[in-house]
Amino acid sequence: MKTLEDLGPSKLQLHEQELIREAADTLIFAAGPEEASAALRDIEALAEHLTASGRWTPERTDELVRDLLACGPVAPVA
Repeated sequence: MKTLEDLGPSKLQLHEQELIREAADTLIFAAGPEEASAALRDIEALAEHLTASGRWTPERTDELVRDLLACGPVAPVA
């Protein structure tokens, strides 16, 4: 959420901010990687779009992806 606070309205469109929030929520509450797969695909697609459009540098999108992946399950929850 820190990334959104720092960049939010100035660097991301509203629907992009919402996608990031939804992906983070999904990753936080996912019991395992299979539950997180759609969110991971959305994150990857957004990162590719931001880089391909020239709006963000590859380094900045990598940082966003790392931040979001940190929300996800690292091991199955029993």
